[in-house]
Amino acid sequence: MSLEKPKKDLINWDLVTVNPNNKNWNWKDLFCYWGVSIQSVIGFSLITSLYVVYNLNVFVVFIGTILGSLLVYLFSTLIGKPSQKFGLPFVVMLRSSLGFNGAKYFGFIRFLVGVFLFGVQTYFLSKVFGYLLRILVFSLDPSLLDRELFLTFFLGMNVIDWSAFFISIISQFFLFSIGMNFNKKLIKFSALAVYLGMIIFFFTVLLSDVKLTVNAFKDVLIFENFTNQNNLGPIITITGTMFAYFSIIILNYGDFSRYVKNDSELKKGNLSLILNLIIFSFFALFIVSGVDAFLKQDQENLSRILTNPTDIIGKLDNLIITNLSLIFIIIASASTNLIVNFIPAQYTLINFNPSSLNLKNSSIVICILGFLIGMFWLSLLSQIGILSIVDTLGAFFGPLFGVMILDHYFIKKGNLINKDIYSLESNGAYYYSSGWHVKGIYSLFLGFIFSASTIWNVSLMFMQSYSWIIGAFISSLTYYLLAKE
Repeated sequence: MSLEKPKKDLINWDLVTVNPNNKNWNWKDLFCYWGVSIQSVIGFSLITSLYVVYNLNVFVVFIGTILGSLLVYLFSTLIGKPSQKFGLPFVVMLRSSLGFNGAKYFGFIRFLVGVFLFGVQTYFLSKVFGYLLRILVFSLDPSLLDRELFLTFFLGMNVIDWSAFFISIISQFFLFSIGMNFNKKLIKFSALAVYLGMIIFFFTVLLSDVKLTVNAFKDVLIFENFTNQNNLGPIITITGTMFAYFSIIILNYGDFSRYVKNDSELKKGNLSLILNLIIFSFFALFIVSGVDAFLKQDQENLSRILTNPTDIIGKLDNLIITNLSLIFIIIASASTNLIVNFIPAQYTLINFNPSSLNLKNSSIVICILGFLIGMFWLSLLSQIGILSIVDTLGAFFGPLFGVMILDHYFIKKGNLINKDIYSLESNGAYYYSSGWHVKGIYSLFLGFIFSASTIWNVSLMFMQSYSWIIGAFISSLTYYLLAKE
């Protein structure tokens, strides 16, 4: 058997080392990347809800948010550096720790989670498109929405919903499958566009009643009892919550860091996450407090404060601002779908069959599956508790990180044999036992047991926000004990 034939089974132009000329990402590009990661309906609602839950205690939420982002900075830098150095995506780097078969099948878990969330996110993205289509139909003739055509539902969606869903899937396919150079431009455009949208929203709220909104915001910014020991528990909880929000993208961060120019740009870019959170939190908190005051709601009745941007938009009697806000939400939701779900699923799918799959046909597979998931989400999937299965699969992410980091930094001392990463030959450095690194896999499963227990064991659910870190620690410790010489 020649060397060329087996190599073809692992080599793929989308998985090989990035050409140095294509390492053109700098800290500004990473600023936009981290901006996109938080600029979503979920991100907005999460941050504002934390302020509401903790009685608008800015100090507690701010400190917890910063600490959570520092953890994200640490872990993303650790996993991002090897990919930046060698120009390889996450799933190829995983071969050095788990073997080519271990990376193939355990990496596929990331595909399953990614494609499922892509489908769900696409469904919710289509709801925003649906709002715009309804506004359009209503503007043409208000009576049209009362016709039978618009009152007939299939799988919980009418003709407008289905039209919006098709628009969502097709537009994402054509945008996301072009390639990483275009994705870079898309990420940059999205981050800056959404911040522009928040600025517009900010001034819309401010100018509605300057004195009222400014006073409402000033009331929120009061730092009371910040030295109180009772704040420690909430700070720890918020830290875990913020980390948990970003944890899904840490594992695959190498898919993007492989394009960064150098280590210095990587570190500066990752620190920009903190800047993004400060900027985003400021706008989000001002908008929520201002809208609450503007609507003359009782500030003491915290349960009545609106934290979902779509709910806030629904309260504004301004068609232009409503339409603009919906467009910005579409941009934010789609770009988040790209970096969190689509690209990670794409690389892990290609790695499953490198000789047959590429960016284009893998995009087709992901969009078809995403279409099916989104189509049945409302009528079936949302009713059967499938998110618990997704959370369980996601419990592998922390342990995968732990094994990879320990292996790269402590066992292999930051070295990688590039030619062997694509080799199926038994004398290759990463062949292990027919492509399975038993020590790494054993460590992975042990970490998974601890991580998954916080999801399924009621008495341990209070640690769920830290399940990723727990799994990473257990797997890395186990791997160190097994693999050290």
